[in-house]
Amino acid sequence: MAGKGPCQHDELLLECSPWAKEAGFERADAAKRLAATTRTGRNPLAGRGKSAKVVAKLSQETASRLSPSFPGPLLLPKDELNWDPDCPSQSFRSWLSISQRNKLAPGRKTLYVAAPPLVTSGVSFMNGWVQPTTALASELKDCKPPSAEACLQYLNAFYHGLPVKFFPQQLRFVPWAESSRRNELGNRHGHVGLACDDSCTRIRTREAPDKRFKRQLNLNDLLDTAIEMLPDDAHSIVLLMDLDMYEDDDDDFCCGRAYGGSRVCVVSSARYHPALDTESDIDHEHMWPASHCKRFADDLCAVEELEPREHIKSPYETSDSPLRQAVEAARGLPIPSTIEAWSGLWFSRVARTLVHELGHCFGIGHCVYYACNMQGTSGMAEDMRQPPYLCPVCLEKVAHAIACELQERDQSGKEEYIKERYRAISAFCEIWKHIGLFAGYGAWIRARLQEITV
Repeated sequence: MAGKGPCQHDELLLECSPWAKEAGFERADAAKRLAATTRTGRNPLAGRGKSAKVVAKLSQETASRLSPSFPGPLLLPKDELNWDPDCPSQSFRSWLSISQRNKLAPGRKTLYVAAPPLVTSGVSFMNGWVQPTTALASELKDCKPPSAEACLQYLNAFYHGLPVKFFPQQLRFVPWAESSRRNELGNRHGHVGLACDDSCTRIRTREAPDKRFKRQLNLNDLLDTAIEMLPDDAHSIVLLMDLDMYEDDDDDFCCGRAYGGSRVCVVSSARYHPALDTESDIDHEHMWPASHCKRFADDLCAVEELEPREHIKSPYETSDSPLRQAVEAARGLPIPSTIEAWSGLWFSRVARTLVHELGHCFGIGHCVYYACNMQGTSGMAEDMRQPPYLCPVCLEKVAHAIACELQERDQSGKEEYIKERYRAISAFCEIWKHIGLFAGYGAWIRARLQEITV
């Protein structure tokens, strides 16, 4: 799409694409974005004796300094904000004021990870539901699904300071007794059972409307199961699934969902399988961080007959800026071609969704202030373009929940926690630096730490 030969990503888009205006999306201005990070809801640069003009200038300068680290949401054609440009923002202050927010407490702070359920012999037909039906699936049949252990380790780094444990029981898919009438109608596989200890929940199944998997499991039934199994000391729990899911009759599939108020979420790895990338229009050359390549964004906007804007490079964007460092680190890796690389790519996609869904269990809503892990997404192509990091607003929420509310640190302690958290994620990324997303994220963190420790 971006032309012949490898794209060099010479120009990076730090603001919303031109399509944002067409979609009717108005990003919060610099002053409002800064105010969104404070518990008072006031711009920290505003003060007595400062005119509105001076405050606006200072705010814009501060925002410009931040943009090479935290660019705006891309908002390309068919992105989530294109369909919902009026999606409400959630500032740090508004998050704090949520009456039913699930606060961490000494006796309720553990994040639990439930490994994908075991398929028992009575429902062995479900093993045929795991692989995609696409032509590329046979070539990638040896890809290793994302491991529960790697997911746990990433959560441990991302939500640094919280204990992360495996759910102690192995979940099992078992037969669900159905009436003879249903069997006569040929609906033998309409339901399966999900067993945990001595309890069993009915899970509805259906054929996948787009035929990319043989069958899907009902997301709401899985979430109901998660609610029933939530341990007493859990802040929240995530169920990992390796089967495709659907939410209701109107959707084709669903990769993950959280019942934030109930502190449960489910994440499926199925649709992230690289064998589906062609059908999902995934541009491997422009996954995050290269998704901010201006040439790439201009090409997508041109499909909608929108002329590109002239590029004005930020005076604060240098070769050492976090986003530029991320782009160069990821660009140094080849596009996946080996089973190991495809498997790592598969895991990186699930990891990003995993922390997003658990973010909802902390009461964090979808982000519209910046490109951010907590953005909403309308499909797989947009999902691949979004960053793994938390923006300043969402980071403030997580840091406050863990460092202040749980660990009882003060403001300086919270700032130190943010650095500790970055270092923990950086150490994880170092292990996975052969994968583009983690190579980029690690480089982004190192550059960001340089900025905040000067």
